[in-house]
Amino acid sequence: MHMTDLIEKKKQGLELTEEEIRFIVNGYTAGDIPDYQMSALMMAILFRGMTIPETTALTMAMAHSGDMVDLSALGAFTADKHSTGGVGDKTSLVLCPMVAACGAKMAKMSGRGLGHTGGTIDKLESFPGFSTSMSPERFLEIAGTVGFVIAGQTANLAPADKKMYALRDVTATVNSIPLIVSSIMSKKLASGAKTIVLDVKTGSGAFMEKEKDAFTLAREMVNVGKQAGRNMAAVVTDMDQPLGFAVGNALEVKEAIAVLRGENVPDLKELCMVLGSNILVRSGLAADEAEARARLEESIESGAALRKLADMVTAQGGDASAVYDVSLLPAAPVQRRVKAPRDGYISAMEAKNIGLVSMHLGGGRATKEDVIDLCVGVVLAAKVGDRLRAGDELAVIHAADGKAAEEAEKELLECYTFSDRKPRRRPFIRGVVT
Repeated sequence: MHMTDLIEKKKQGLELTEEEIRFIVNGYTAGDIPDYQMSALMMAILFRGMTIPETTALTMAMAHSGDMVDLSALGAFTADKHSTGGVGDKTSLVLCPMVAACGAKMAKMSGRGLGHTGGTIDKLESFPGFSTSMSPERFLEIAGTVGFVIAGQTANLAPADKKMYALRDVTATVNSIPLIVSSIMSKKLASGAKTIVLDVKTGSGAFMEKEKDAFTLAREMVNVGKQAGRNMAAVVTDMDQPLGFAVGNALEVKEAIAVLRGENVPDLKELCMVLGSNILVRSGLAADEAEARARLEESIESGAALRKLADMVTAQGGDASAVYDVSLLPAAPVQRRVKAPRDGYISAMEAKNIGLVSMHLGGGRATKEDVIDLCVGVVLAAKVGDRLRAGDELAVIHAADGKAAEEAEKELLECYTFSDRKPRRRPFIRGVVT
Protein backbone atom coordinates (compact mmCIF):
# COMPACT_ATOMS: atom_id res chain seq x y z
CA MET A 1 0.00 0.00 0.00
CA HIS A 2 1.47 3.38 -1.03
CA MET A 3 0.42 6.84 0.16
CA THR A 4 0.77 8.36 -3.32
CA ASP A 5 -1.76 5.85 -4.67
CA LEU A 6 -4.22 6.70 -1.87
CA ILE A 7 -3.84 10.45 -2.49
CA GLU A 8 -4.56 9.84 -6.18
CA LYS A 9 -7.57 7.67 -5.33
CA LYS A 10 -9.14 10.38 -3.16
CA LYS A 11 -8.18 13.06 -5.70
CA GLN A 12 -10.32 11.14 -8.22
CA GLY A 13 -13.24 11.18 -5.77
CA LEU A 14 -13.12 7.44 -5.06
CA GLU A 15 -13.96 5.91 -1.68
CA LEU A 16 -11.10 4.82 0.59
CA THR A 17 -11.48 1.50 2.38
CA GLU A 18 -11.36 1.09 6.16
CA GLU A 19 -8.01 -0.71 5.82
CA GLU A 20 -6.56 2.12 3.71
CA ILE A 21 -7.72 4.74 6.19
CA ARG A 22 -6.16 2.83 9.11
CA PHE A 23 -2.92 2.60 7.14
CA ILE A 24 -2.92 6.39 6.63
CA VAL A 25 -3.74 7.31 10.25
CA ASN A 26 -1.34 4.80 11.82
CA GLY A 27 1.45 5.74 9.41
CA TYR A 28 1.05 9.45 9.98
CA THR A 29 0.84 9.08 13.78
CA ALA A 30 4.02 6.97 13.77
CA GLY A 31 5.86 9.48 11.58
CA ASP A 32 6.16 7.15 8.59
CA ILE A 33 3.96 9.38 6.40
CA PRO A 34 5.37 12.93 6.02
CA ASP A 35 3.40 16.15 6.52
CA TYR A 36 3.49 17.03 2.82
CA GLN A 37 1.71 13.83 1.82
CA MET A 38 -0.88 14.18 4.59
CA SER A 39 -1.44 17.78 3.50
CA ALA A 40 -2.12 16.61 -0.06
CA LEU A 41 -4.60 14.00 1.14
CA MET A 42 -6.46 16.48 3.37
CA MET A 43 -6.73 18.95 0.49
CA ALA A 44 -8.20 16.15 -1.65
CA ILE A 45 -10.68 15.40 1.16
CA LEU A 46 -11.57 19.09 1.35
CA PHE A 47 -12.49 19.17 -2.34
CA ARG A 48 -13.85 15.64 -2.81
CA GLY A 49 -15.45 14.99 0.57
CA MET A 50 -15.94 11.63 2.27
CA THR A 51 -18.81 9.19 2.58
CA ILE A 52 -20.27 8.41 6.01
CA PRO A 53 -18.45 5.02 6.11
CA GLU A 54 -15.17 6.81 5.24
CA THR A 55 -15.70 9.49 7.90
CA THR A 56 -16.61 6.81 10.46
CA ALA A 57 -13.48 4.80 9.60
CA LEU A 58 -11.31 7.92 9.84
CA THR A 59 -12.84 8.86 13.20
CA MET A 60 -12.38 5.38 14.65
CA ALA A 61 -8.79 5.12 13.42
CA MET A 62 -7.99 8.51 14.99
CA ALA A 63 -9.73 7.56 18.25
CA HIS A 64 -7.71 4.32 18.47
CA SER A 65 -4.40 6.07 17.65
CA GLY A 66 -3.79 6.53 21.40
CA ASP A 67 -5.39 5.80 24.76
CA MET A 68 -9.04 4.74 24.96
CA VAL A 69 -10.53 5.73 28.33
CA ASP A 70 -12.47 2.93 30.05
CA LEU A 71 -15.42 4.33 32.03
CA SER A 72 -17.06 0.96 32.71
CA ALA A 73 -16.28 1.26 36.44
CA LEU A 74 -18.64 4.28 36.58
CA GLY A 75 -21.67 2.22 35.55
CA ALA A 76 -24.12 2.52 32.67
CA PHE A 77 -24.97 6.23 32.87
CA THR A 78 -21.76 7.84 31.61
CA ALA A 79 -22.18 11.00 29.52
CA ASP A 80 -20.13 13.66 27.78
CA LYS A 81 -20.86 16.98 26.10
CA HIS A 82 -19.02 18.96 23.47
CA SER A 83 -19.52 22.49 22.16
CA THR A 84 -18.14 23.67 18.84
CA GLY A 85 -17.14 26.92 20.58
CA GLY A 86 -18.65 30.32 21.06
CA VAL A 87 -18.63 33.57 22.99
CA GLY A 88 -19.79 33.47 26.62
CA ASP A 89 -20.16 29.69 26.49
CA LYS A 90 -20.05 28.59 30.11
CA THR A 91 -22.54 25.75 29.55
CA SER A 92 -20.44 22.95 31.09
CA LEU A 93 -20.27 24.80 34.42
CA VAL A 94 -24.08 24.67 34.66
CA LEU A 95 -24.88 21.46 32.80
CA CYS A 96 -22.45 19.07 34.48
CA PRO A 97 -23.59 19.76 38.06
CA MET A 98 -27.26 19.53 37.01
CA VAL A 99 -27.00 16.14 35.30
CA ALA A 100 -24.66 14.80 38.01
CA ALA A 101 -27.33 15.67 40.58
CA CYS A 102 -29.73 13.55 38.47
CA GLY A 103 -27.50 10.48 38.51
CA ALA A 104 -25.36 10.77 35.37
CA LYS A 105 -21.58 10.41 35.54
CA MET A 106 -19.70 12.97 33.45
CA ALA A 107 -15.98 12.33 33.08
CA LYS A 108 -15.19 15.30 30.88
CA MET A 109 -11.99 16.44 29.23
CA SER A 110 -11.97 20.09 28.15
CA GLY A 111 -9.62 22.57 26.56
CA ARG A 112 -8.34 26.10 26.93
CA GLY A 113 -9.55 29.12 25.01
CA LEU A 114 -7.92 30.42 21.85
CA GLY A 115 -8.91 33.52 19.90
CA HIS A 116 -12.44 34.83 20.47
CA THR A 117 -13.71 31.59 22.07
CA GLY A 118 -13.22 30.81 25.74
CA GLY A 119 -12.08 27.56 27.33
CA THR A 120 -13.72 25.72 30.23
CA ILE A 121 -10.34 24.95 31.84
CA ASP A 122 -9.44 28.66 31.99
CA LYS A 123 -12.79 29.54 33.55
CA LEU A 124 -12.45 26.90 36.28
CA GLU A 125 -9.02 28.21 37.24
CA SER A 126 -10.84 31.27 38.58
CA PHE A 127 -11.33 29.15 41.71
CA PRO A 128 -8.15 29.57 43.82
CA GLY A 129 -6.12 26.35 43.86
CA PHE A 130 -8.23 24.55 41.24
CA SER A 131 -6.34 21.97 39.18
CA THR A 132 -7.31 20.12 36.02
CA SER A 133 -4.16 17.97 36.02
CA MET A 134 -4.54 14.57 37.67
CA SER A 135 -3.80 10.86 37.29
CA PRO A 136 -6.24 8.65 35.36
CA GLU A 137 -7.11 6.92 38.63
CA ARG A 138 -7.96 10.21 40.34
CA PHE A 139 -9.98 11.29 37.27
CA LEU A 140 -12.22 8.23 37.58
CA GLU A 141 -12.40 8.50 41.36
CA ILE A 142 -13.75 12.08 41.26
CA ALA A 143 -16.23 11.19 38.51
CA GLY A 144 -17.47 8.29 40.60
CA THR A 145 -17.78 10.05 43.95
CA VAL A 146 -18.86 13.55 42.86
CA GLY A 147 -20.68 12.66 39.65
CA PHE A 148 -18.56 14.77 37.34
CA VAL A 149 -14.97 15.80 36.77
CA ILE A 150 -13.48 18.29 34.29
CA ALA A 151 -9.82 17.78 33.41
CA GLY A 152 -7.39 18.78 30.70
CA GLN A 153 -7.02 16.44 27.75
CA THR A 154 -4.36 13.77 28.29
CA ALA A 155 -1.30 13.80 26.06
CA ASN A 156 -2.04 10.47 24.42
CA LEU A 157 -5.77 10.94 23.77
CA ALA A 158 -6.29 10.78 19.97
CA PRO A 159 -2.69 11.82 19.12
CA ALA A 160 -3.50 11.52 15.40
CA ASP A 161 -5.94 14.40 15.83
CA LYS A 162 -3.30 16.63 17.45
CA LYS A 163 -0.97 16.16 14.47
CA MET A 164 -3.70 16.49 11.86
CA TYR A 165 -5.32 19.52 13.51
CA ALA A 166 -2.00 21.40 13.57
CA LEU A 167 -1.50 20.58 9.90
CA ARG A 168 -5.03 21.66 8.92
CA ASP A 169 -4.44 25.01 10.56
CA VAL A 170 -1.51 25.85 8.26
CA THR A 171 -2.82 24.25 5.04
CA ALA A 172 -6.24 25.96 4.79
CA THR A 173 -8.10 22.67 5.28
CA VAL A 174 -9.84 23.56 8.56
CA ASN A 175 -13.33 23.94 7.06
CA SER A 176 -13.74 20.38 5.77
CA ILE A 177 -16.82 18.72 7.32
CA PRO A 178 -15.31 15.16 7.39
CA LEU A 179 -12.11 16.47 8.98
CA ILE A 180 -14.08 18.49 11.57
CA VAL A 181 -16.28 15.49 12.38
CA SER A 182 -13.32 13.14 12.81
CA SER A 183 -11.43 15.67 14.92
CA ILE A 184 -14.28 16.24 17.38
CA MET A 185 -15.69 12.72 17.49
CA SER A 186 -12.34 10.91 17.76
CA LYS A 187 -11.69 12.69 21.07
CA LYS A 188 -15.25 12.11 22.29
CA LEU A 189 -15.18 8.40 21.43
CA ALA A 190 -11.73 7.98 22.99
CA SER A 191 -13.05 9.63 26.18
CA GLY A 192 -15.31 6.63 26.73
CA ALA A 193 -18.79 8.02 27.52
CA LYS A 194 -21.84 5.99 26.45
CA THR A 195 -24.04 9.06 25.84
CA ILE A 196 -22.71 12.09 23.95
CA VAL A 197 -24.55 15.36 23.38
CA LEU A 198 -23.19 18.04 21.06
CA ASP A 199 -23.85 21.79 21.06
CA VAL A 200 -23.28 22.96 17.48
CA LYS A 201 -23.16 26.74 17.25
CA THR A 202 -24.22 28.73 14.20
CA GLY A 203 -24.02 32.45 13.48
CA SER A 204 -21.54 35.31 13.40
CA GLY A 205 -19.66 34.15 16.48
CA ALA A 206 -19.51 30.48 15.47
CA PHE A 207 -17.16 28.38 13.40
CA MET A 208 -20.17 27.34 11.29
CA GLU A 209 -21.67 30.70 10.36
CA LYS A 210 -24.31 29.24 8.01
CA GLU A 211 -27.15 27.31 9.63
CA LYS A 212 -27.28 24.66 6.89
CA ASP A 213 -23.58 23.90 7.44
CA ALA A 214 -24.18 23.58 11.19
CA PHE A 215 -26.96 21.04 10.59
CA THR A 216 -24.77 19.11 8.14
CA LEU A 217 -22.01 18.94 10.76
CA ALA A 218 -24.51 17.94 13.48
CA ARG A 219 -26.00 15.13 11.37
CA GLU A 220 -22.61 13.71 10.41
CA MET A 221 -21.33 13.72 14.01
CA VAL A 222 -24.51 12.03 15.23
CA ASN A 223 -24.26 9.42 12.46
CA VAL A 224 -20.62 8.64 13.28
CA GLY A 225 -21.35 8.39 17.00
CA LYS A 226 -24.27 6.03 16.42
CA GLN A 227 -22.14 3.89 14.12
CA ALA A 228 -19.72 3.59 17.06
CA GLY A 229 -22.54 2.43 19.34
CA ARG A 230 -23.06 5.64 21.34
CA ASN A 231 -26.32 7.33 22.35
CA MET A 232 -26.22 10.60 20.39
CA ALA A 233 -27.95 13.97 20.08
CA ALA A 234 -26.83 17.31 18.67
CA VAL A 235 -28.46 20.66 19.41
CA VAL A 236 -27.94 23.47 16.88
CA THR A 237 -27.95 26.83 18.72
CA ASP A 238 -27.61 30.51 17.93
CA MET A 239 -24.28 32.32 18.22
CA ASP A 240 -25.21 35.61 16.54
CA GLN A 241 -24.86 37.10 20.02
CA PRO A 242 -23.01 35.90 23.13
CA LEU A 243 -24.53 33.16 25.28
CA GLY A 244 -25.82 34.71 28.48
CA PHE A 245 -24.56 38.16 29.47
CA ALA A 246 -21.02 37.58 30.77
CA VAL A 247 -17.96 37.27 28.51
CA GLY A 248 -14.70 36.62 30.36
CA ASN A 249 -13.45 33.85 32.60
CA ALA A 250 -14.30 34.73 36.21
CA LEU A 251 -17.30 36.76 35.02
CA GLU A 252 -18.70 33.66 33.30
CA VAL A 253 -18.14 31.54 36.40
CA LYS A 254 -20.21 34.04 38.40
CA GLU A 255 -23.01 33.85 35.84
CA ALA A 256 -22.97 30.04 35.84
CA ILE A 257 -23.25 30.05 39.64
CA ALA A 258 -26.15 32.53 39.36
CA VAL A 259 -28.06 30.05 37.17
CA LEU A 260 -27.38 27.22 39.62
CA ARG A 261 -28.75 29.46 42.36
CA GLY A 262 -32.01 29.84 40.45
CA GLU A 263 -31.47 33.14 38.69
CA ASN A 264 -32.88 33.17 35.17
CA VAL A 265 -30.39 33.75 32.37
CA PRO A 266 -32.90 32.67 29.70
CA ASP A 267 -30.75 31.43 26.82
CA LEU A 268 -28.08 29.81 29.01
CA LYS A 269 -30.60 28.02 31.21
CA GLU A 270 -32.68 26.81 28.26
CA LEU A 271 -29.61 25.45 26.50
CA CYS A 272 -28.63 23.50 29.62
CA MET A 273 -32.18 22.18 29.97
CA VAL A 274 -32.25 20.95 26.35
CA LEU A 275 -28.77 19.38 26.52
CA GLY A 276 -29.45 17.94 29.96
CA SER A 277 -32.81 16.50 28.92
CA ASN A 278 -31.17 14.72 26.00
CA ILE A 279 -28.52 13.26 28.30
CA LEU A 280 -31.08 11.96 30.81
CA VAL A 281 -33.48 10.54 28.22
CA ARG A 282 -30.85 8.95 25.96
CA SER A 283 -28.93 7.43 28.86
CA GLY A 284 -32.10 5.97 30.40
CA LEU A 285 -32.25 8.20 33.48
CA ALA A 286 -35.61 9.72 32.45
CA ALA A 287 -38.54 8.30 30.51
CA ASP A 288 -39.17 11.41 28.45
CA GLU A 289 -38.31 15.09 28.08
CA ALA A 290 -40.97 16.25 30.58
CA GLU A 291 -39.58 14.03 33.33
CA ALA A 292 -36.03 15.03 32.47
CA ARG A 293 -36.78 18.76 32.62
CA ALA A 294 -38.61 18.34 35.94
CA ARG A 295 -35.62 16.53 37.43
CA LEU A 296 -33.19 19.18 36.16
CA GLU A 297 -35.36 21.97 37.59
CA GLU A 298 -35.46 20.15 40.92
CA SER A 299 -31.65 19.90 40.94
CA ILE A 300 -31.53 23.72 40.92
CA GLU A 301 -34.45 24.37 43.28
CA SER A 302 -33.14 21.93 45.90
CA GLY A 303 -29.59 23.30 45.72
CA ALA A 304 -28.26 19.86 44.75
CA ALA A 305 -26.64 21.09 41.52
CA LEU A 306 -24.85 23.95 43.31
CA ARG A 307 -23.55 21.50 45.92
CA LYS A 308 -22.26 19.25 43.13
CA LEU A 309 -20.26 22.17 41.73
CA ALA A 310 -18.81 22.89 45.18
CA ASP A 311 -17.94 19.20 45.65
CA MET A 312 -16.15 19.09 42.29
CA VAL A 313 -14.17 22.27 43.02
CA THR A 314 -13.08 20.83 46.39
CA ALA A 315 -12.16 17.46 44.88
CA GLN A 316 -9.96 19.20 42.30
CA GLY A 317 -8.10 21.26 44.89
CA GLY A 318 -10.04 24.52 44.64
CA ASP A 319 -11.58 26.77 47.28
CA ALA A 320 -15.29 25.90 47.14
CA SER A 321 -16.24 28.82 49.38
CA ALA A 322 -16.20 30.91 46.19
CA VAL A 323 -19.18 28.85 44.95
CA TYR A 324 -21.25 30.28 47.80
CA ASP A 325 -19.61 33.73 47.91
CA VAL A 326 -18.69 34.89 44.40
CA SER A 327 -16.95 37.99 45.81
CA LEU A 328 -14.05 35.61 46.50
CA LEU A 329 -13.54 35.08 42.77
CA PRO A 330 -10.98 37.27 40.95
CA ALA A 331 -12.25 40.77 40.11
CA ALA A 332 -10.87 43.46 37.82
CA PRO A 333 -9.78 46.75 39.41
CA VAL A 334 -11.60 48.90 36.83
CA GLN A 335 -15.26 48.73 35.78
CA ARG A 336 -16.38 51.11 33.05
CA ARG A 337 -20.07 51.63 32.26
CA VAL A 338 -20.80 51.80 28.54
CA LYS A 339 -23.87 53.83 27.56
CA ALA A 340 -26.19 53.37 24.61
CA PRO A 341 -25.27 55.96 21.95
CA ARG A 342 -28.86 56.54 20.77
CA ASP A 343 -32.50 55.66 21.30
CA GLY A 344 -33.65 52.48 19.60
CA TYR A 345 -33.66 48.71 19.51
CA ILE A 346 -30.53 46.58 19.42
CA SER A 347 -31.03 44.92 16.03
CA ALA A 348 -27.73 43.04 15.80
CA MET A 349 -24.59 42.22 17.77
CA GLU A 350 -21.27 40.93 16.43
CA ALA A 351 -20.66 38.02 18.78
CA LYS A 352 -17.18 37.24 17.48
CA ASN A 353 -16.05 40.86 17.87
CA ILE A 354 -17.42 41.03 21.42
CA GLY A 355 -15.30 37.97 22.15
CA LEU A 356 -12.33 39.79 20.65
CA VAL A 357 -12.98 42.77 22.97
CA SER A 358 -12.55 40.41 25.92
CA MET A 359 -9.46 38.89 24.32
CA HIS A 360 -7.87 42.32 23.75
CA LEU A 361 -8.53 43.18 27.41
CA GLY A 362 -6.38 40.15 28.28
CA GLY A 363 -9.17 37.60 28.78
CA GLY A 364 -8.19 35.40 25.83
CA ARG A 365 -5.21 34.14 23.87
CA ALA A 366 -3.95 35.14 20.44
CA THR A 367 -1.46 32.26 20.67
CA LYS A 368 -1.41 29.12 22.85
CA GLU A 369 1.50 30.56 24.87
CA ASP A 370 -0.30 33.75 25.98
CA VAL A 371 -1.08 34.18 29.69
CA ILE A 372 -4.64 35.35 30.30
CA ASP A 373 -6.15 37.67 32.89
CA LEU A 374 -9.02 35.79 34.55
CA CYS A 375 -10.63 39.00 35.86
CA VAL A 376 -11.32 40.96 32.69
CA GLY A 377 -14.15 40.90 30.18
CA VAL A 378 -17.56 42.35 29.40
CA VAL A 379 -20.95 41.99 31.08
CA LEU A 380 -23.80 42.89 28.75
CA ALA A 381 -26.84 44.76 30.07
CA ALA A 382 -29.00 44.30 26.96
CA LYS A 383 -29.26 41.98 23.95
CA VAL A 384 -30.89 41.84 20.53
CA GLY A 385 -34.50 43.03 20.62
CA ASP A 386 -34.11 45.19 23.74
CA ARG A 387 -35.07 48.85 23.48
CA LEU A 388 -32.79 51.45 25.06
CA ARG A 389 -32.71 55.18 25.42
CA ALA A 390 -29.53 57.15 24.80
CA GLY A 391 -27.46 56.97 27.99
CA ASP A 392 -28.95 53.71 29.25
CA GLU A 393 -26.46 51.08 30.35
CA LEU A 394 -25.39 48.93 27.42
CA ALA A 395 -22.62 46.94 29.11
CA VAL A 396 -19.95 47.09 31.81
CA ILE A 397 -16.30 46.60 30.86
CA HIS A 398 -14.05 44.93 33.44
CA ALA A 399 -10.44 45.93 32.78
CA ALA A 400 -6.98 46.00 34.31
CA ASP A 401 -6.66 49.78 33.95
CA GLY A 402 -8.47 52.85 32.70
CA LYS A 403 -6.71 53.04 29.34
CA ALA A 404 -7.61 49.45 28.48
CA ALA A 405 -11.23 50.10 29.49
CA GLU A 406 -11.42 53.23 27.32
CA GLU A 407 -10.05 51.41 24.27
CA ALA A 408 -12.41 48.48 24.88
CA GLU A 409 -15.41 50.82 25.00
CA LYS A 410 -14.66 52.17 21.52
CA GLU A 411 -14.22 48.64 20.21
CA LEU A 412 -17.38 47.38 21.91
CA LEU A 413 -19.64 50.13 20.54
CA GLU A 414 -18.67 49.03 17.02
CA CYS A 415 -20.19 45.61 17.77
CA TYR A 416 -23.79 46.90 17.95
CA THR A 417 -26.36 47.87 15.34
CA PHE A 418 -29.39 49.92 16.42
CA SER A 419 -32.70 50.43 14.62
CA ASP A 420 -35.99 52.24 15.17
CA ARG A 421 -38.01 49.08 14.54
CA LYS A 422 -38.06 46.06 16.81
CA PRO A 423 -36.17 43.25 15.06
CA ARG A 424 -37.63 39.80 14.53
CA ARG A 425 -36.04 37.42 17.02
CA ARG A 426 -34.94 34.10 15.61
CA PRO A 427 -35.31 31.03 17.86
CA PHE A 428 -32.30 30.40 20.03
CA ILE A 429 -32.60 26.61 19.66
CA ARG A 430 -32.52 26.05 15.90
CA GLY A 431 -33.14 22.31 16.10
CA VAL A 432 -32.20 18.96 17.64
CA VAL A 433 -30.61 16.18 15.56
CA THR A 434 -30.94 12.61 16.85
